[in-house]
Amino acid sequence: MVRAPLGTLLRVSELDGVWAVDRLSGVLPPLHGCVKRIRGNRGTTEFPRFPGMPFEVRGFELHYRPPFSMLVDKLEPQNGGYLGHATMLGREFGRFRLRRLAPVDQLKAQLVKHIDEAHAMEQNVLRMLDGMISTTDDPEILDALEHHKLQTQHHADRMAERLEAYGASPSATKQIGGVLGALAKMPLDFVRGEKAGRNARDAYATEHLEIASYELLRRIAHKAGDEETAQAAAEIIAEEAAMAKLIEAHWDTFAELSLQEEGIAV
Repeated sequence: MVRAPLGTLLRVSELDGVWAVDRLSGVLPPLHGCVKRIRGNRGTTEFPRFPGMPFEVRGFELHYRPPFSMLVDKLEPQNGGYLGHATMLGREFGRFRLRRLAPVDQLKAQLVKHIDEAHAMEQNVLRMLDGMISTTDDPEILDALEHHKLQTQHHADRMAERLEAYGASPSATKQIGGVLGALAKMPLDFVRGEKAGRNARDAYATEHLEIASYELLRRIAHKAGDEETAQAAAEIIAEEAAMAKLIEAHWDTFAELSLQEEGIAV
C-alpha cells in the first residue's frame, strides 16, 4: 500500500475547517460570503447564490474537479491564515486570503444562508400564486389565494428585514435547487388543462415545503440566539399551516372543478 508523505497529512489536517475567502487582487469576482469547506483531502468552494465547486486537497494546493479542472488554488501560510494564488492552466489570475471561521461565525453564516433561501422561496411562491390567481374562477378560492398572496409578500419582507439585520441583502439570483427547484417546476402546470386540481395539488405541496423550510430555519435561529428570526419563522409556519388546512377543506370542490374543466359530468 502506498502511504501519503507525512508532510502531506499534516497539511491536510491544518486545512480542515471552514475558511472565509477575501479577495485581494487580480480578476477574481466579488467574493462576499464565499467560503471554503475542507475535510481531509476534499473540499468545496461555496458561494451564497451558486452551487459549490468541489476540489481535492493535494498538500497546499486545491485542485478543482471537472468542469473546473483547469483551476488550482495554491496556498501559502501567512499570519495564522493562508495567502491564496488562484491559477488557471498554471497562470496566476488573482490572489485571495483565507481566514478560519470560528464556530459562532459559521453558525451565523448558515443562518444568513437559510434566511436568504427563505426569501428566495417566497419570491418563487409569489410567482406561483400569480399564476394560480389568473387561472382560478371560483370566488371563494380566489379570495383565499389573494389573501395568501398578501401574506406571502409580508413573509418575503420579513425575511428581507432579517437579512438587513445581518448586513446582508436578498440574492439577486435565486437559487434553483431543493425546495426552490420544486417550486420552480410547478408553474409549468398552469398552461395545461385541469387547472383547478393541479393548482390545489401544487399549492398544498408548496405549503408543506414552506413549513418544512421554516421549521429548519426556526431551529437554526434558536441555536444562533436569534429569537427575532425564530419568532418570525414560527408565525409564518402558523399562516402556512392555516392555508394548507383551507385547501384540505375544499378537496371535493377542486375535484369537481377539475372534472368540469375536462368536460366530465358527474
